Amino acid sequence: MLRPLVALVVTSLPALAQTLEDHHLAVVPRTAQEQTRVAAITAPTTDFTRAEAFEAMSAGAATVRARADADAFSQFSANTSPEGEMAFRLGNGLFRKLWIAAPASTRASDGLGPLYNARACQDCHIKDGRGHTPLDDDDTRVSLFVRISVPGGPSPEGIADWLATLPDPAYGSQIQDFAAPGHAAEARLEVRYTEVPMTLPDGSVISLRQPGYDLSALAFGPLAKDAMLSPRIAPQMIGLGLLEAIPAADILAAADPDDADGDGISGRAQIVPSVEYAAPMLGRFGLKAGEPTVRAQSAGAFAGDMGLSTVLHPDPWGDCTPAQDACRTAPHGQEPDVRDGLEVDAQSLDLVTFYSRNLGVPARRQVDDPQVLRGKEMFYTLNCTGCHTPKHVTHRLSDRPEQSFQLIWPYTDLLLHDMGEGLADNRPEGRATGREWRTPPLWGIGLTAQVSGHTQFLHDGRARNLTEAILWHGGEAEGTRRAFMALSAPDRAALIAFLESL
Repeated sequence: MLRPLVALVVTSLPALAQTLEDHHLAVVPRTAQEQTRVAAITAPTTDFTRAEAFEAMSAGAATVRARADADAFSQFSANTSPEGEMAFRLGNGLFRKLWIAAPASTRASDGLGPLYNARACQDCHIKDGRGHTPLDDDDTRVSLFVRISVPGGPSPEGIADWLATLPDPAYGSQIQDFAAPGHAAEARLEVRYTEVPMTLPDGSVISLRQPGYDLSALAFGPLAKDAMLSPRIAPQMIGLGLLEAIPAADILAAADPDDADGDGISGRAQIVPSVEYAAPMLGRFGLKAGEPTVRAQSAGAFAGDMGLSTVLHPDPWGDCTPAQDACRTAPHGQEPDVRDGLEVDAQSLDLVTFYSRNLGVPARRQVDDPQVLRGKEMFYTLNCTGCHTPKHVTHRLSDRPEQSFQLIWPYTDLLLHDMGEGLADNRPEGRATGREWRTPPLWGIGLTAQVSGHTQFLHDGRARNLTEAILWHGGEAEGTRRAFMALSAPDRAALIAFLESL
């Protein structure tokens, strides 16, 4: 269905490099004076003796106070209007809502599955924070799910990766490890770890956790022989609306796919076909930037994670494949007289989108602490900023005051980077290769333990702390990883202190 649009996207990539439009935003163009101000305020600092102006306000006027409890990521943006607060609370109710498989005794909550990964958005994004790896053999896997695809064969000239991967014929694009009564879950994910010691130049030994994955109890026969699997942890939710409001032109300006400046960093833009706008758009959301907007990301999660239809994914059976007859013929929750023939109607999708867009970013802590400032200097010296761009200014918007013209500090360029063989999932996605990942935002990373009850990082949660996460970096970040290893113990501790202050 999307092939004509896909062809349009990929055959136009050179021209698109500087012309992608923010179709999802009502933009008020910046004046020349504003452009000058933005360039000055987002320029990299060279003074590490004190905090920068506004540095504690991670999300500008949308910044919320830093709470000391598990609800630190569950506040609405500080500049939300009373009407917006009401929409946020309604969206929160839908985000936490437990869906039920049809037919059910309720008209408002049926439609789940028949195959699914979770019954509520909050099941994966626990307290609006990061998910976790299985805690023991009996632990639910709802925070860790598996993308799946197969090679699509030779593509027409100019199509590149866009048609080179397709869903698995039997299992679709995502493994659903739960099922409604009377149905069998697609598979069970088995996770194992091998400890790999790494000795630093100063003699310190750090043990890295090398993951291995297996799928057992396959309900629809063996996987395709060339199936590609990508286990993924649900990411934190804060600040999504602000990331959505960064001008695409600013993100594209930082791309350097051929490493023209010779710094070893060659970020590439993900460009995706938008179902919402029938146009190519910059990918921003998802671990490989596979979705262009918060609304598209939300609709994709309803479909893939819970088997719920929306206006963007109207198929009521979600990821059920033609090989899954019982799934395709099962009752569903469509009620034309109630929800426009959809299990999640347009209003509900919009409320969940508003909620997701307006989850507030907590204020920074200890920005003037000497150790934190030293760690910040190390962050810049090691060129961590080559991917984790500290600050951006969002578009001026006519209809979203919460995200309009804010100086924000997310520490991401939202570009794709080759992270090396160690972190490769070997599964292409759009323009992203099997070694590339989108730079994750770092704001709030120091509150992970407080919110989520753990310190598991990276796309599959393999890193048990920030030091391990850095040591897993490779590819474009190999030089930075080696430089981090060579730091003195006090300087490594200072860098970690800086990250924990974000």
